[in-house]
Amino acid sequence: MTRSDTPPPDGRVVVGLDGSDSSRLALDRAVAEAQRRGTTLEIVHAWPWARTDPLAFGVVTEPDRTPVEIARTVLRLAVARVAEQAPELRVVPTLTAQDAVPELLRIGADAALTVIGTRGLGGFTGLLLGSVGLRLAAHTARPLLVVRGDIPVAYGPEGHGKVLVGMETDADEAAARYAFEEAVRRTARLRVLYEGAPPQPFRSDHAPPAREDVTARAERERAAARRVIAALDEEFAQVRVREDTPHSAPAHALVEASRAADVVILPIHRRTARLGMQLGPVTHAVLHHSHCPVVLVPIGRPP
Repeated sequence: MTRSDTPPPDGRVVVGLDGSDSSRLALDRAVAEAQRRGTTLEIVHAWPWARTDPLAFGVVTEPDRTPVEIARTVLRLAVARVAEQAPELRVVPTLTAQDAVPELLRIGADAALTVIGTRGLGGFTGLLLGSVGLRLAAHTARPLLVVRGDIPVAYGPEGHGKVLVGMETDADEAAARYAFEEAVRRTARLRVLYEGAPPQPFRSDHAPPAREDVTARAERERAAARRVIAALDEEFAQVRVREDTPHSAPAHALVEASRAADVVILPIHRRTARLGMQLGPVTHAVLHHSHCPVVLVPIGRPP
């Protein structure tokens, strides 16, 4: 099974699959995301990504089976799993031999959402240790949903019915809009967390201001962010919105608030360092410790 020359319609959901337990959870989440959007699900899998037995799909390597044959089996079983959950869903299976990051970036360039798991096999191991997830987050031009392998996937009545978004300034409008749209898709409430009193921003792509300017700057940025939320609140009148300014550090506040959320939306402002593109410390902390999946929404063009 190879990818068709004619891509599915724009707005589809793409999921990266490596055969691990984590990517199986990501697949299940991607099914729900595609259903909410009424769009196509594209499953991307490649034999170089899965370097150990893909036991999550019941596939055991055998001496006479090549990696390509195993990959085809995993992809076929993944398609069958989707058919059991959502027989009405259009599925595009894509088998590739390319490196995970450029391939997912290419395929997901016109997608509504790319979904990946963490703590997986092969290229998906160790999200924050220079692996696929971190590299995707640093370069993606589209929203990226990260599904941790050690937290359950909650749907419908089992969930909290709440979307959480972190805001610093009006520059984060794209993430705020995504959060409102997500609340509509889920028929959920929306909680907005603004940067609190401590002089620690949601993003880290600028030098900290002088001490005497911290409070005034924080108030100006928070006011600008509130104006964005107010405008979106009028546009999405059906969404119930709660706004909070916590007095703890942003990362701690977001992680604690994620206990009662179904998804966290974060704007990502990337910076260039000696080791290449990097994300801010808040993004790292939330990806490490969030109690629910995280959607990273890129602000501006990717590097």
